[in-house]
Amino acid sequence: MGLVSLLCLGASCGTHHGPSAPPERVRLILDTDMGNDVDDALALALTHALVSRGEAELLAITLTKGGSSVAYVDAVNTFYGRPDIPIGTVEGGGPTPEDSPWLHAVLTRTRVDGQPLYPHDLQAEQAPEAVEVLRHTLAHEADGAVVLVQVGFSTNLARLLDSPPDDASPLDGRTLVARKVRRLVLMAGAFPEGAPEFNVMRDVASARRLFSDWPTPLVASGYEVGSTLVFPAESIEHDFGYVSNHPIADVYRHYKPMPYDQPTWDLTAVLYAVRPDGGDFGQSEPGRIEVDPEGRTTHRAQPGGDHRFLTVSEEQALRVRQTFVELVSRPPSD
Repeated sequence: MGLVSLLCLGASCGTHHGPSAPPERVRLILDTDMGNDVDDALALALTHALVSRGEAELLAITLTKGGSSVAYVDAVNTFYGRPDIPIGTVEGGGPTPEDSPWLHAVLTRTRVDGQPLYPHDLQAEQAPEAVEVLRHTLAHEADGAVVLVQVGFSTNLARLLDSPPDDASPLDGRTLVARKVRRLVLMAGAFPEGAPEFNVMRDVASARRLFSDWPTPLVASGYEVGSTLVFPAESIEHDFGYVSNHPIADVYRHYKPMPYDQPTWDLTAVLYAVRPDGGDFGQSEPGRIEVDPEGRTTHRAQPGGDHRFLTVSEEQALRVRQTFVELVSRPPSD
């Protein structure tokens, strides 16, 4: 019996506590540094599961890391039956342009006939620039319709704020964001104040720009939340066997020697973005998040402030772990 089955005994897996799934799909853009940590891959699988459940519509994916990231994201989208989702890549390779050896290892696996084990038709050099994809996607959405999820560096979104009018929209980037984006949810920082966190400190200038000038409500999931919630190796070993080769389980096994349990930093941001009223997390008081020159984040309570950070109780953590296991391992056809 797989871990999903064990967790679901006596529980109602596949559902969340609180209000039922919203009647309208959350219109989502995902910005990720796929290839630095394996939780980005888990977060992408979670996103596809929420799309399959009718809870979200994945409008586009943008990347803040170079190398094999574009090809792997395209391969995962293809695996889940959505090969045409627009993908944009960061200009210049981003803060971590070096290739990811474990993504590369998975992408170069072949079948007996020599064809790729995980088909894809997009490489980094063919992908449009991320800000171009973001502007085009936002311009074609209704006002206030889009939820943006950032689970990597702030590079692309800071550049979006600074972008000039173009053929996609006569609006500058900040005005376009203010008009089209409902909220930004991001995995970044440590709260209420903490040491510099990876997503912030690898591009501090962009993070400072984003937290200072982002014009819509913003919710941050800090390092401490995802560290509390780990994805179990047991699920990788037992819950993905519905296919001989799975791009999520495969890359998980290549990331580190098995078995290991992976913190779910990026998954927390995706889950909250789609289910903000699901009761999976608590929230801080409203306020403002500041980033110092070394990348430390501090939340200062402020009436009317539009920045919050997530919290998680022990009871919530147990429920969210179950949700992650059930959804990340969900077959594409479900």
